[in-house]
Parts: sequence; structure tokens; C-alpha cells
Amino acid sequence: MNISESSIESMRRLLSEPRKIVIVSHTNPDGDAIGSSLALAEILAENGHAPTCIVPNRFPYYLDWIPDSDKVIIHRNDTEQRAERAIAEAEVIICADMNMLSRVETLGEALAANTTARRVLIDHHLNPEDGFDISFSHPESSSTAFVVYTLAKQLFGRQVLSRTVATQLYVGMMTDTGNFAFSNLTPDLFRAVAELSETGIDIPQIYNNVYNSFTEGRARLFGYVINRKMKMLLKGTVAYMSLTEEEMRRFWFQQGDSEGFVNYPLSIKKMKMSAMFSQQHDFIRVSLRSRGNVDVDTFARRYFNGGGHRNAAGGKSFVSMEETIRHYIDAVNEYHAEGGV
Repeated sequence: MNISESSIESMRRLLSEPRKIVIVSHTNPDGDAIGSSLALAEILAENGHAPTCIVPNRFPYYLDWIPDSDKVIIHRNDTEQRAERAIAEAEVIICADMNMLSRVETLGEALAANTTARRVLIDHHLNPEDGFDISFSHPESSSTAFVVYTLAKQLFGRQVLSRTVATQLYVGMMTDTGNFAFSNLTPDLFRAVAELSETGIDIPQIYNNVYNSFTEGRARLFGYVINRKMKMLLKGTVAYMSLTEEEMRRFWFQQGDSEGFVNYPLSIKKMKMSAMFSQQHDFIRVSLRSRGNVDVDTFARRYFNGGGHRNAAGGKSFVSMEETIRHYIDAVNEYHAEGGV
């Protein structure tokens, strides 16, 4: 991955004196959002800046162990309005692991109100929004954590890779690649992993903390979804699953419990595409995964006002679960007729 020298120089000038910096990431933050944001905050703090990490809502409980995760301000729970104050005072606002401000939902107004802060994008999603003063947009990267790793080394040198930073970055790289099983797995990525490993991080323990720390309710929910809710289309090459709020409550659902469910149908040999529909308070969250040349980024943009990556994307539906599923089935048939799946 090549980061332009002009962007590096612009960032170096921006950080040439101590700054109040807010690092904000997307709604329903995942391992890459939290890991890359915390690593960036640690690096900036070590170099004389005053960073604050903010996310719109709670991140999954199995990420609570990440170093400094307790310092992340969760806007939805922020009764003291620390997030608004930090954003209002920020001299620099960094959007990490998101390609558009609409992905922060309720935080959008506060971000828009600060018209003087310089805006920086650090991300790996397709089709980033305009309006950033400095942009490190790298859709060819497997994770935002890898972009942060590359950028930090070029700005500050290898010495910024403390064991804490390496742990945070490794979580982002691991989770956004499905433990290094998805696309964009380049030699540079594995060289980065080797360098992080040299700091002494405990890779087996990191894996266990993320993937083997679920609740009994989550295990039972997973069995229910796979056995009762997984449906097949197009002779078993496309799948979908759905969860209503009532079903989630039945299994003591916690934020993040359905993370990864959408990937499971792709373990079936002939499966090409999978979808997961999760009912929220006022919309249906749509998660899409695929393999090979099936482009779910295009599918999400066309049918669910969303987007993401070629093999991993998402969107939203604002009709009932039944209507959403019917729309998905019609969309799959249309996309199949065009050769998309």
C-alpha cells in the first residue's frame, strides 16, 4: 500500500504542534473501528497531542479487554455531554474506519457545528465522501488498522509500535480479515503482523479474547439462527437469515452477539452470497457477504442504500422484516439474471 508523500507532508505539518484531536468512528463499532482508533490515539498522545476517541453507540462486550477501551466516549451513554464538548474544542477531527459522516448518525450535528477544525479521513471503504482536508483512503487495504500502521510508521517511525499499540492494531487487522481469511491479504500485511508480533503481543490470547468470549445466550442464538432461520435461494448458492427484536430478547441479546453470523453460510461449498437482517428500533440492519466475483458493494448500493467492500457490505431497510425479505429475494433474482450472482 502506497500513501502519497504529499498527504504525509500535509499531515506532518498539521501535527507539527500540539493539537486537540477527536477521533470518531462509525455506528456499531467493530474491532477495526475500536482497534484503529485507540492505536491512533495512543500514538498521537505519545507525540504530544490530546486525542479523544468517540463512537456513536456501544461496541461489543468482547472488545472490552482492549487496552484503553474504557477511555472511549460512547455518545449514546454520554449524559455529561463530554463528546459534544470535545468535538466543539477540537482543532482536528479524524474520521477512522468510515467513509462518510452519515455513518455516525446522532454525532453528525456536533461534527457539522465545528466549522474550524481540520478534517482528516483514515479509511479503507470504497467511495469516500468529499470534504476532507487530508484523505488517507485506501480501499485496497484489508483494514483501517493496516492504514494506521502504515501511516504511523511513515509519520513517526517504527518506535511508535509499543506493545499496547501493536495489540490494538492486531485486533483491527485480525477482525476485519476474519482472522486473516478474507481478501486483500498481501505480503505487506503479513510483514506488518510479524512486526507487531515482535513487540511481544500474545496472539493466541488476543484471538481467545475476541472469538472465544461469548455468552451462553449468544451460543444458543447462533444455533437457533442456523437451524431455524437460514433460508436458501438459487439452488443453495444464496442464503439469508433474519432476527426480530423479539427473537433477540428471547436469547438475552447483547450488542455484537450476531456479529459474524452472516459469514457462516459461506462455509457451505457452493454458497456465493449471504445476507443477515437484524431488526433495530426503527430500521432493519442489512449485512451482506460474498466470495469470489460476487460484488455485494454494488448490490448494497443498488438495493439497500448502503455499500462497503466487494465481498463485505451493508445497508438499511425502513420497511417491515417481511417486506425487506421479499425485496431481497426480488433483488437477488434480478441481480442473478444480470450475471451478478
